Amino acid sequence: MSSEMCPVCGLPKDLCICQEVAKEQQRITVKINRRRYGKEVTVIQGIDPHEIDLNELATYLKSELACGGTVKGYGVIELQGNHTGRIKKILVKKGFGENQIQI
Repeated sequence: MSSEMCPVCGLPKDLCICQEVAKEQQRITVKINRRRYGKEVTVIQGIDPHEIDLNELATYLKSELACGGTVKGYGVIELQGNHTGRIKKILVKKGFGENQIQI
């Protein structure tokens, strides 16, 4: 039984709660930017990339919202289109705190 231990919480890797705690502490900002030719982009900022895998989260959001998108810079996820109506509900379902999400 060689299960690795988490260096942060000290629990075995399969019981680790560090990522759930990190999700509750994030202060997320969602805003809309206009690009060329009037295209809108939903920008999600404020997620710490050291605690949460942004590529995995971006893939999840793109599949839930049926849109394209990418991870840019330090903690920024861009999704094609205006998704402010649905993004909060999806992030809360993923485990982020509802009070920590500002649209």
